Amino acid sequence: MPFTLTQVTIADGPALAANNIPAFWADPHWRLEWRHRTLEYHISQVALRYPRTLIRNPDTSRHQKAVDDGTGEVLGYARWTIPIDAVREVGVGEEGGQTVVVWPEAVGPRVTPEEEEEIQRVAGTAVWDPDGATDPLLEPARKIEEEILARKTYMRLDYLAVHPKHQRQGVATALVKSGLEQANKLGLDVFVRAMKPGVPVYQRLGFRLERELIQDDSEYGGPGDFGDYFLVYEQSGRGDSDEKDAP
Repeated sequence: MPFTLTQVTIADGPALAANNIPAFWADPHWRLEWRHRTLEYHISQVALRYPRTLIRNPDTSRHQKAVDDGTGEVLGYARWTIPIDAVREVGVGEEGGQTVVVWPEAVGPRVTPEEEEEIQRVAGTAVWDPDGATDPLLEPARKIEEEILARKTYMRLDYLAVHPKHQRQGVATALVKSGLEQANKLGLDVFVRAMKPGVPVYQRLGFRLERELIQDDSEYGGPGDFGDYFLVYEQSGRGDSDEKDAP
């Protein structure tokens, strides 16, 4: 299935929600936060919030979607954070210094103040009420993440989602590779906190599993083996692969 990686737009909110939420809904632990909502309802509410996400932190955030070349359907989405010190490269031309925005083809949509006001208003109407019962499990994972990020400055892969019906078709691999190409140009290592199904994809692309944390979520109604996986891609040990995605 041929697809293209391209920029996101404000109009992509519904399509991104329809792609991303089913990807996470497949995880039984993630669903605990939304056990009181249906998948369809949650998608409809996230769709209202996505434009606000796409305009947040415009200097450091980068977004890409994978789009089916034939149908235009969104197949996957990735969001990255580039360190503030690296978001701009300065070159020297005949007339002196010239500033070039890093990875311009993944910069989020630019909006006018009036458009932003409307985006904020619409996002504020969305119902966002996670269950919150499993919040005690977040703190141990947060501490591990903070320990790793304190070591050095990383480019971060903050979000990756491929709709379940489009997994194992190379979409996630292409999205991650695109970001790694930018990290290589900038000389930056990359950090990602992943769920178990994504770990093989990252490892095939050269990430090293730095830490893993398995917690028992059975008392909250989960399957009992909730896992967080912390991976690092280092410039000194680049990896590459054309293999297909894991589920």
